[in-house]
Amino acid sequence: MPSAEARTDARAQAGDGRNAPIGVFDSGLGGLSVLRAIRTRLPAEDLLYAADAARVPYGSRSAGEIRERALVLAEFLVGQGAKALVIACNTATAVAADALRERFPVPVVAMEPAIKPAVASTRTGVVGVLATEGTLSSARFAALLEQYAGSVRVVTQPCPGLVAAVEAGETDGARIRGLLEEYLQPLEAAGADTVILGCTHYPFLVPALRSMLGPEVILVETGAAVARQLERRLAGHGLLRDPDGHAGSECFWTTGDAAVGGPVLARLWGGEPRLCAIPEPGA
Repeated sequence: MPSAEARTDARAQAGDGRNAPIGVFDSGLGGLSVLRAIRTRLPAEDLLYAADAARVPYGSRSAGEIRERALVLAEFLVGQGAKALVIACNTATAVAADALRERFPVPVVAMEPAIKPAVASTRTGVVGVLATEGTLSSARFAALLEQYAGSVRVVTQPCPGLVAAVEAGETDGARIRGLLEEYLQPLEAAGADTVILGCTHYPFLVPALRSMLGPEVILVETGAAVARQLERRLAGHGLLRDPDGHAGSECFWTTGDAAVGGPVLARLWGGEPRLCAIPEPGA
């Protein structure tokens, strides 16, 4: 049986892949921060976005459940014609990236907390990580620390409540700042001058974070790096859409209540996007 990579190359050579859309998924709407970076990098590409809002957040769920949900969402996106998949979720990447690469004959681009660039950026030798418990407890995160941390001290901080707040469209205000004050205190006490945003929801909190941390602290997120890697993978497989003046479109889907998620989507993404419901398997 040909490998997934070989099947992808065959699809590209057949000439039916370049104009197909790119599929992106997350536990909720936080992955829109990655989608935004992809849109900026690849303006001609059509984008599909799937949010598993009925089960957000993933950080408190078991690895088996997250892997199962990632497979369901990927199956849906591939069924919609996606020529590539982007896992816009650190927690899902940690437990499901390998399973998706084995299952689907399209390029799969994943993400991970940016330990390497953060270690290269720090001046004090202390890096802070804001992430979900699921990401921080994963074997993948431990491997990143082992590979890249070296002599740099990495202070990790789980952040319960932040994902739920962003999912509700709350990106600033007294409650957000109260949570951030609690989560930033150990990082500031340790002398961290670089802070990794280890969840795709957290870039929506950058204005609040910046006002609390000041301009000297470096905030590291990974959306732009994921977009660059996606571009490289698509180009390598002959799947980049020709720059023919086509303005890329976006389609948004959710497993949650579209009537509830729609206004939040509009606030986080902008404009008047339409949010559609994903039918559950067997429904």
